[in-house]
Amino acid sequence: MYKKKLMIVIATGMFSLQSYAQAPAKEKEQSNAEVFSAKSGTLMQKEFIEIGIVKKAKVQVLFYTDLISNTKTNALKFEYDVATTYSTDTKVAILDVDEIDGLMKSIKLMQDKVMLTIPVNYTEVYYRSRGGFEGGCFTSKGAWSCYLKLEKYDSKSYVWLESADLTTLYELLAQAKAKM
Repeated sequence: MYKKKLMIVIATGMFSLQSYAQAPAKEKEQSNAEVFSAKSGTLMQKEFIEIGIVKKAKVQVLFYTDLISNTKTNALKFEYDVATTYSTDTKVAILDVDEIDGLMKSIKLMQDKVMLTIPVNYTEVYYRSRGGFEGGCFTSKGAWSCYLKLEKYDSKSYVWLESADLTTLYELLAQAKAKM
């Protein structure tokens, strides 16, 4: 009888431990354009317009059209290929039109104010979009390092930039905005 009760207690404990250990997977954050393009029951058309490249990351304008309801939206797309020993993985970030101005202002502030001085303490400065894209800079060994991170939960989605690349990125964003 004692062994039976002990087995039930152990089984119950293991079951509760197993259900506790299985945390739900983190869902990918999405831009409004990604939500629009993922609607079911639609016939979706995507048109890609090449804008340029910064450090091997392609910048494109995307035009989405629901051909059934004739509704449209557009967005900015970053695409970056990460090569490993056995394969190549493509990292993608989508920014909504209303987020481009915030990214452009952030780049200007980083260039005109943030990166002019080197703080004593480790410092990070970043812009983050609703889809998880991040662009920013941080201090490392007495200098600023700049980056784009295309996917929030993926450490392999970094695009490392020189400070001069921020000017190129800003110009590409201005070109993209003009085409939207």
